[in-house]
Amino acid sequence: EDLRERVRALGGADVVYDPVGGELFHAAMRACRPEARLVVIGFASGEVPRIPANHLLVKNLDVIGFYWGGYMAFRPEAVRQSLSTLFEWYAQGRLAPHISHRLPLARAGEGLELLRSRSSTGKVVIEIPGV
Repeated sequence: EDLRERVRALGGADVVYDPVGGELFHAAMRACRPEARLVVIGFASGEVPRIPANHLLVKNLDVIGFYWGGYMAFRPEAVRQSLSTLFEWYAQGRLAPHISHRLPLARAGEGLELLRSRSSTGKVVIEIPGV
């Protein structure tokens, strides 16, 4: 399914959180409505996209980067508060992370390879007996 066409058929995106980069970044940018905000949070695809400034101008788009690690240096309390809220939401069942693989501890190497090769489509969970 074409991301751009599917999102545009729904009216376009007002906000995009992009952890992937690469071609999906470009598809997401093209799917944005005018005055949308695109937040870059990672490059799981391994490709850092080049951003065409003319697209930003024509659609009045905002593209911003967000790196948690940077906040630890200049706003550590914001990180603590955000993580506290996330854990609270998770405990309440308001968040459901996508887990693509559950592996026993004996297969932890396989789990690391899934991450290294970018073959997982979600979280890789290593299950430790008794924990």
